Amino acid sequence: MLATRNPEAFQPDLARSLNNLGAMLRGLGQHEAALAATREAMDLNRVLATRNPDAFEPALARSLNNLGLGLSAVGQHDAALAAVREAVDLDRVLATRNPDAFEPALARSLNNLGLGLSAVGQHDAALAATREAVDIRRVLATRNPDAFQPALAGSLSNLGIWLSELGQREAALAATREAVDLHRLLATRNPDVFQPDLAGSLNNLGNSLSDLGQREVALAAMREAVELYRTLAAQNPDVFQSDLAMTLKKLAAMSGSPLS
Repeated sequence: MLATRNPEAFQPDLARSLNNLGAMLRGLGQHEAALAATREAMDLNRVLATRNPDAFEPALARSLNNLGLGLSAVGQHDAALAAVREAVDLDRVLATRNPDAFEPALARSLNNLGLGLSAVGQHDAALAATREAVDIRRVLATRNPDAFQPALAGSLSNLGIWLSELGQREAALAATREAVDLHRLLATRNPDVFQPDLAGSLNNLGNSLSDLGQREVALAAMREAVELYRTLAAQNPDVFQSDLAMTLKKLAAMSGSPLS
């Protein structure tokens, strides 16, 4: 209502609220409603950025990123990729002008671009985008570990998966080990937040070790992932029961015996 009466004053607030609403709805699994809110935020930010690029291009890039995630969640992978590509292009220009302010956003967009490219089978391009995200986040984490180590660990996990898909198994193992080490450190400091990420990284580590024929250490990593998921599923079965079941299935396949 306020934005209808006074667009210049209240459209930026409306766009920001819609962007946040879209993210919350996506987190609750309400993907169609999330997509509608995020699309409206992006449309508003595009109008605002046309009028005042310096002020609103960063917000447009953020909403394009969220739009890409929303489109991907409903299976519209080509449209998701187009949105994230535009976000990368915007963030790259912004980061060139002001690296300290916008390199974190560029790394986030590149990480999302890697996910989008992988979803449409462009594995080499996904690897290149994720490598660039890792490189940026590694520098950022050196300067400010508390702020950027979680993002670096996430990009390293993705990097390990893309390297594995391309048959670069030794490099995949190195990236995945580093992700595990970071997630273990983070989970020691804040278990409630980072234990799920540690469990996921251990799962990936088990896969990488198994690919290289290192069966015993692969089993150890997968068993640790199972124990973490067992604890998490006991606390929140709706979220983690499927992860526990999947990891138990992989562990059973590796060990050659049924597990429960």
